[in-house]
Amino acid sequence: MAEGADEPHDPYAALRLPAYRRFILSLGLATLGLQMQGVVVGWQVYARTGDPLALGLVGLAEALPFLVLALFGGHAADRLSRLRIVRVATLSLAACSALLWTFSWRSRTGPLASAVVPIYGVIFLTGIVRAFYRPASSALGAELLPKPLYANGASWRSSVFHTGMIAGPALGGLVYAWRGPVFAHGAVMVLLALSFLATLPIRHASAPRPVARIPLLESLAEGLRFVAAQKLLLGAISLDLFAVLFGGAVAVLPVFARDVLRVGPQGLGLLRAAPAVGSLVTAIALAHRPAFRRAGRTLLLCVAGFGLAMVAFALSRSFLLSLGLLALSGAVDAVSVVVRATLVQTVTPGPMLGRVSSVNQIFIGSSNELGAFESGLAAKLMGLVPSVVFGGCMTLGVVALTAWRVPDLRRMGQIR
Repeated sequence: MAEGADEPHDPYAALRLPAYRRFILSLGLATLGLQMQGVVVGWQVYARTGDPLALGLVGLAEALPFLVLALFGGHAADRLSRLRIVRVATLSLAACSALLWTFSWRSRTGPLASAVVPIYGVIFLTGIVRAFYRPASSALGAELLPKPLYANGASWRSSVFHTGMIAGPALGGLVYAWRGPVFAHGAVMVLLALSFLATLPIRHASAPRPVARIPLLESLAEGLRFVAAQKLLLGAISLDLFAVLFGGAVAVLPVFARDVLRVGPQGLGLLRAAPAVGSLVTAIALAHRPAFRRAGRTLLLCVAGFGLAMVAFALSRSFLLSLGLLALSGAVDAVSVVVRATLVQTVTPGPMLGRVSSVNQIFIGSSNELGAFESGLAAKLMGLVPSVVFGGCMTLGVVALTAWRVPDLRRMGQIR
């Protein structure tokens, strides 16, 4: 969102609002805990099975409930208190982490020592919770800010989010190597509980939202129709869906860490953190500059850069080079995240923000969680390195197709 021509750009404007600061503190703690959990679960599952497909099934276990319930989560975010939903969801995530801690402790030895189905079950429950948490959190973050601060708030939210994505995987890998999965899951449980506590001081009353007396399914369909009618918005989030669906390799990083680069769980934590390092540096830089004048072209170039970085990562046999390439992939992805988030918040009416955010989160969730399943399955069928090279090339194809089929996105200028 562009600042007024005569107003100086204040990079800290969103952070000057106390309720927003508490919101992103909670978001940061939740991200830190969930990213730790991702590393711990990934290494734990691969250590128990030695099968890359088992890693893909972790993503599928989370994706299925999320995709089924995300629209209902968006409906709830537009009908109920968004702050209350965020509070209940963060507490529920802490409860899921407690279940993982309990199972890991009970399965240290004995017949359960190689079991992974209970882990899939808990991740399935986590997917249910995230279906309600994501749209409510996205809508609440916008609701806490005046419209002129949407872009600035999105940049800082991305900065805090990626700080958690840096520290979380690194801590997860170190704690796993130091004390094992039981201690690591306990640390995650504490962080998610703190995330819930951080929301309690927030004092915010939502502006009245007109509630039409229409059937639930019709309400859900309104969000889908709105996104379908906004060609720029549909093109931007579709680009993210297919690019990350094919190009992402996060799910198979445990295989790279153990079998290709041979760096152990500590190295896995650094590999998982590297994209967030690039994203954080870029997000902070974006918060200190005005909006892009050629946002559409920038979005397409950055997604293409993501695909190229993943191809090079697949071919790398140097740990340091691999870290650098993953950081580059995170840097270009951060630009597309800010552009897309600003576009969603700018074009969507406030009363529909929850439902539209849920549609956006379905696309993002599909790309991340289903992309994890696709990565595991492709690695099983094609081999690890060929599958990631193929995915990066597919991302480049998606960019070319989008630029051709959605010329308005290619020509999109500054988002106002």
